[in-house]
Amino acid sequence: MTRRTRLATLAASVVLVAACGDGADEDSDAATAGRDVTTVTVAQVESSPDENVFSALDDPTNPDFPDPLVDLSAIRSGGPPPDGIPPIDEPRFLDASNVDFLADDEPVLALTVGDETRAYPVQVLIWHEIVNDTLDGVPVTVSYCPLCNSAIAYDRRLGDRVLDFGTSGQLFNSALVMYDRQTESLWSHFTGEAVVGHLTGEQLETFPVATVSWSSFRDAHPDALVLSRDTGHDRSYGTNPYPGYDDVDTAPFLFDGEVDGRLAAKERVIGIDRSAGAVAITVSLLREERVVEVDDVVAWHLPGAASALDASDVADGRDVGASSVFAPEVDGEQLTFREVDGGFEDLETGSTWDILGRAVAGPLEGSQLTAIDHVDTFWFAWAAFQPGTELVR
Repeated sequence: MTRRTRLATLAASVVLVAACGDGADEDSDAATAGRDVTTVTVAQVESSPDENVFSALDDPTNPDFPDPLVDLSAIRSGGPPPDGIPPIDEPRFLDASNVDFLADDEPVLALTVGDETRAYPVQVLIWHEIVNDTLDGVPVTVSYCPLCNSAIAYDRRLGDRVLDFGTSGQLFNSALVMYDRQTESLWSHFTGEAVVGHLTGEQLETFPVATVSWSSFRDAHPDALVLSRDTGHDRSYGTNPYPGYDDVDTAPFLFDGEVDGRLAAKERVIGIDRSAGAVAITVSLLREERVVEVDDVVAWHLPGAASALDASDVADGRDVGASSVFAPEVDGEQLTFREVDGGFEDLETGSTWDILGRAVAGPLEGSQLTAIDHVDTFWFAWAAFQPGTELVR
């Protein structure tokens, strides 16, 4: 089988950037402005070697594969070749105090694994979609699909394997299809499941990710590391290659499914896959109520975070706010919450909490709520992967 290297796809990625429009000129000052010069690397868990098995990238119909979990005709080319949208395989970071390229309301992905928390700016992920990283000794992949406006993080360990992931250049239900470089099996970004190839049926564990404003993250984690723009690629970071894409009245790109008519295709929802069944909470309800309880979880919303998919510059996007989901319990005590100025307050102790679930004042100061896996995404995507979901609106 053919093994692909990062260098082999670099030329293709340059073609893709040129196709994105004037804002992605590699030789422009804008593409290199703010290039970080004080970045640091972190120790990475070594990935497993490539395996001598058939590639689903080369031939997804190979009879040696297990039966695919999806209709192969529903997997469509999104345009670029494998890794034509280049993942970040050697991430470099800045201390939060040294970041000067983010506006206060710009969205970042907040990820905590073990005792370590990092931020991944959406203005960087929108150009790369995947970061292969290691947090607190755990190999992870952080993924962002701009076509579904969805961010999901996975544990890259699978039995004795440590996988690393690339972008296949293909879409399923308009969502990113990843591939692992060890076996070149195809994986659904939305479910973390291998759907075609040698590893079909294997499932990755996920970690909760919250999309919050840069100011919220910086205030909560002033000493954390932040993914820098020193990626090894020249991109027009800070610009949005999909301006206007989150307009609720526009159609999803290359989506062949039937949109669940309970909501418009691109209405924003917070999707939660519970053991009792999937549920989606409309962001419009959260924006109005600020606190919404569903069974044994609580969802919060605060204004002040920009849409990355609205304006030509990410920082100029309309305010769509930030949401987070938690188990409302500390040391066995169930808590109920209400919004207070710039945060939340539990009614039991009067402690105040930030959007990332930290008690910042009161008797429970220093406590941390347990984050719950959720996906901040468009309705069409959530409903396609979770048909029959319960809708809270």
